[in-house]
Amino acid sequence: MKKTVLREYARLIVRSGVNVRKGQEVLIYADLDQPEFVQMVVEEAYKAKAKKVTVEWNYQPLQKLHVRHQSVKTLGEVPEWQKARLQHYVDVIPCRIHLMSEDPDGLKGINMAKLARARQLRYPIVKPYHDQLENKEQWCIAAVPGAAWAKKVFPGMRTGTAMEKLWEAILFTSRVTDDPVKAWEAHNADLHDRCAYLNSLHIRSLHYTAGNGTDLTVGMIPEGEWKGGGDTSLQGIFFNPNIPTEECFISPKRGEAEGIVYASKPLSYQGQLIENFSVRFEKGKAVEVKA
Repeated sequence: MKKTVLREYARLIVRSGVNVRKGQEVLIYADLDQPEFVQMVVEEAYKAKAKKVTVEWNYQPLQKLHVRHQSVKTLGEVPEWQKARLQHYVDVIPCRIHLMSEDPDGLKGINMAKLARARQLRYPIVKPYHDQLENKEQWCIAAVPGAAWAKKVFPGMRTGTAMEKLWEAILFTSRVTDDPVKAWEAHNADLHDRCAYLNSLHIRSLHYTAGNGTDLTVGMIPEGEWKGGGDTSLQGIFFNPNIPTEECFISPKRGEAEGIVYASKPLSYQGQLIENFSVRFEKGKAVEVKA
């Protein structure tokens, strides 16, 4: 993939994704698959006058080793230095960029019950910090190809070819054109119009049906509003939390989901790929799950 095109994508993530403000800190979460692209994003953040850019690297094989060899208590600990870092982010309100490239099935085989217990231990400790930042910071989740991910999407191709094809798909859906920032301004305007139209319908429920057997009715909150595209933080900064996105969404009403939904695509959940699953709902609760 041409570096000039990747540079435009990096610029899009920084300018339209998180919309970095002068003097703001930027925190990037990334896997080891694309160090050169991460460098481009860091460079673009500094061009946008970021005060400081920090990259937190992730590597799934190390995650698996930690879960396998550490106790639940150790996995669930939040040491004082991590608390100090969390408090620092509460104080400075950084931009957060999540570059997603990990293997959809990269944590297959780990003890998920053990990991879940550890996360339950961490949750009440880290939640107050996250609550203080809610709706205050800009954040963006953007896709970047990883070798294992590319091979799952294009299994019949060599790794290099599969990576190139996945790059092409990501850049196309992310509207990386001659002027991607302008393209996203038009896209946001279109999503805004679509949400306005959906809100004018005053929809009381949604009925989903499909040839695979899906037949699900979901009730809507009367005062709920359709949203889509970009959002504005409590600091008054407009940003795009997802690149790409075509979504208009709304929250369902608690207790009003009836029927069954069958997956038409695989689901990557906590590093494990789940296929051919279904969920049956009664009075808003999942009463049967099959996979």
